[in-house]
Amino acid sequence: MWKQLYAAIIALFRFAVGLAFAVLIFSVLVQVLGRSVFNRSPVWTEELTRFALLYLTAFGVGLSYRSGDLVNVDIVSEALPGRLPFILRFVSAAATVALCAALIVPSWRFAMIGNFQTSPALGWQMSYIHGAMLVLIGCLLLFALLRALAMLTGRSEGRPVSDADTPQ
Repeated sequence: MWKQLYAAIIALFRFAVGLAFAVLIFSVLVQVLGRSVFNRSPVWTEELTRFALLYLTAFGVGLSYRSGDLVNVDIVSEALPGRLPFILRFVSAAATVALCAALIVPSWRFAMIGNFQTSPALGWQMSYIHGAMLVLIGCLLLFALLRALAMLTGRSEGRPVSDADTPQ
């Protein structure tokens, strides 16, 4: 059950990253075609590109944390003897969980500020755009919590997981 849930979470976030990337590609393609073929680019493409980049980052941060691509400075910790590397990895995951938990309410407040604003070109309510920060914090919290729980239950040593290491 644990593996299926974890795989479903990873698949969901990969899909979200792919969707944000598809929106980004579409927006840039419309912009390039507008400039080079039609000599007139729609004004909304630049704004949509920025919004897609925000959500691409927000959905991808948890996956990056999982794989160690976000930030993984382990040259010192892995050189330590015994269980110290494991302890440092756990403390790092727990600190990430604590920091993200502390930032959930402020990021929610930031998103709600957007209720009073709309984007200039698309006319979208900015709370949806500011919500990318809430999604980012939530994703990072989720993946750090999953790592910490896996370490506590003995299912993981807390090292970053590459896709080649993931059982299918």
